[in-house]
Amino acid sequence: MEDTIVAIATPLGEGSIGIIRISGPAAIDVGRLVFQPKVNQDWYIKDNYKLVYGHVVDPASREIIDEVLLSVMRGPRSFTAEDVVEISCHGGIVPLRRVLEVVLRQGTRLAEPGEFSKRAFLNGRLDLAQAESIIDIIRAKTDAGAKIAMAQLGGKLSDKVSALQHELLGLLAQIEAIIDFPEDDIPEETLEEMAGRCNGLLKVIEQLLDNADTGKIYREGLRTVIVGKPNVGKSSLLNALLREQRAIVTDIPGTTRDVIEEVLNIKGVPLKIIDTAGLRETQDLVEKLGVERSKQLLNQADLILLVLDAFTGLSEEDLRVIDLIKEKKVLVLINKIDIARNAIDQAELKKLIGFSDILEISAQKEIGLDRLEQSILALVLEGKITAAENVFVSNSRHKLALERAKKHLQEAGWGIHQSIPPDIVSIDIKSSWEILGEITGNSVTEDLIDRIFADFCIGK
Repeated sequence: MEDTIVAIATPLGEGSIGIIRISGPAAIDVGRLVFQPKVNQDWYIKDNYKLVYGHVVDPASREIIDEVLLSVMRGPRSFTAEDVVEISCHGGIVPLRRVLEVVLRQGTRLAEPGEFSKRAFLNGRLDLAQAESIIDIIRAKTDAGAKIAMAQLGGKLSDKVSALQHELLGLLAQIEAIIDFPEDDIPEETLEEMAGRCNGLLKVIEQLLDNADTGKIYREGLRTVIVGKPNVGKSSLLNALLREQRAIVTDIPGTTRDVIEEVLNIKGVPLKIIDTAGLRETQDLVEKLGVERSKQLLNQADLILLVLDAFTGLSEEDLRVIDLIKEKKVLVLINKIDIARNAIDQAELKKLIGFSDILEISAQKEIGLDRLEQSILALVLEGKITAAENVFVSNSRHKLALERAKKHLQEAGWGIHQSIPPDIVSIDIKSSWEILGEITGNSVTEDLIDRIFADFCIGK
């Protein structure tokens, strides 16, 4: 990479500090052109790292653009493993834009989305799984999600995948040795050993896949939809869980006509909690559109919170809602227990809805909400939605790669048991090894690399 890139590395808007990041072979030369230290010094010589106070100056007009701190990080001991210069300016759109324009006029080009991280990968500073974890850290919604992303950045998943690849190479070497001596019969114990090695590798991959849904939940949030008939207390429940008046609450049925979505943190588990329009037949066009959208969201939900009314008992509207959510993961919440005895037969309700936990709550008085949060947490951590493990697979791309690698390994194991020629078995073993390499990046196409880093923000 012979060109030098530049981008604003901090969010646009008013703030105390904004950072312009420059990376590439001419980064320090560009710094010399636009930066004037307050105290005369050769900041660009010798030291790997340097922090210098001064001004950004337009080389053409000698106009002072901003008062700044300039950081120098020489490759390969920098994020991109290239020479990097970062200019810490005053925050705000205007000073950042003016400094960026001056730097661009010195022969640099504007970085593409994720190009700094892409260079870190291409220069061997990070593997692909580690590079992808950077965006997960930025987008983490809870401490637990950030910790999982940090573990991946530290190489926890990469180490596991590399160990699998190492074992696959050993198995492939064993098969290649058999291919080299086709005239010899393969001993039964050798076939058993090879089959055992395949099974052992399959178990490791299956363990990683078992926690993939949990990893995705920590990464993206548990998509949780609140449903029920109008005026049952859905918006009151949303407000109580958020501890703020997010949704309008009235005694008039049909107040919520559109979807309201917020993120809630339950002991490290992010919930994308969605309050929907009450599900009923209506002639109101706006409310009708809200009801249709609510029905669509039910199909996308990881978890449904069905709110019923303790005062009125089960109505025809409730039964229509229940019919929509059968076979889904549901927590049933019988609301308004502060004003009425529960008029709902829970045994009959369980027959109607199948497996579900039934909780009695008052959203208005915040009764039973602690138990509700514990039930949601239990669904995530105790396996009713999925099980948690030490190494999390939180990326859908990684999950798909593991599933493909598993399929080839199963084919190889079947081939060994069926005494399929070893050169055929070796194809599946090699395919499994290559697919796992797509996770860490040691066997990946340029198109895939471009597609992955295109999802990053500019400046990262």
